[in-house]
Amino acid sequence: MITRRRLARSVPLIALPARSRAAAEPLVAAASDLKFALEAIAARHATQGGAPVRLVFGSSGQLATQIAQGAPFEVFLSADEAFIQRLVAIGRARDEGRLYALGRIALFAASRSSLAVDPALDGLAAAVAAGAIRRFAVANPEHAPYGRAAIEALQRRGLLDRLRPALVFGENVSQAAQFAASGSAEGGIIALSLASAPNLAGAGRFAVIDASWHAPLRQRMAVIAGASAAAIAFHDFIAGREGREILVGFGFAPPPES
Repeated sequence: MITRRRLARSVPLIALPARSRAAAEPLVAAASDLKFALEAIAARHATQGGAPVRLVFGSSGQLATQIAQGAPFEVFLSADEAFIQRLVAIGRARDEGRLYALGRIALFAASRSSLAVDPALDGLAAAVAAGAIRRFAVANPEHAPYGRAAIEALQRRGLLDRLRPALVFGENVSQAAQFAASGSAEGGIIALSLASAPNLAGAGRFAVIDASWHAPLRQRMAVIAGASAAAIAFHDFIAGREGREILVGFGFAPPPES
């Protein structure tokens, strides 16, 4: 069993924005790895005459639970297609949705960290052997797909058991990235889409981890039952050429089906 340590005392479930502004602004739930990419897609969508949307980011598991319990989201982009499939099974999704990307993970260390960053995690292994890792950040694997992928990669490299005492868990991959970028942890394994974004890339160094070191991060999205035409239009824009190009630009691999 992994001993859980957190740098924050507690993190509440994702707070939903008030619905007092017009219903013309659909609520879109998205996995935290999409923060920068989806903000860019929403901005491009708006410049082309699309209706504005309100984006809510969190762990896929927490968002899926909120949707299952009736939260008023109209589109859901999950980092793990299994959460979409569960919503389909209970009738909350309009259809089985579509695979929109394959996620990748990366080792990240802040600029002032002494951790050597490389794709094979050799620098991390050396730092662990030297007792130089006090805290190492990953997303909570219980409900964050990127956390599960990080744990699988550490296991694949033979580092998980030795790193257990140092692991700190973000409630989602974005919070894990904050821990690593702030220097609260010597490093972390986070989403490539966050590590390579300008907002974070300037704060540290990263190396992409081989995709074979973890189960594929098959990211699926779906329209929630009863969604508005504006929400469906935004969903279709993400699936279109421009949406796919923006996702690729943020480090996502296109899905095999495309």
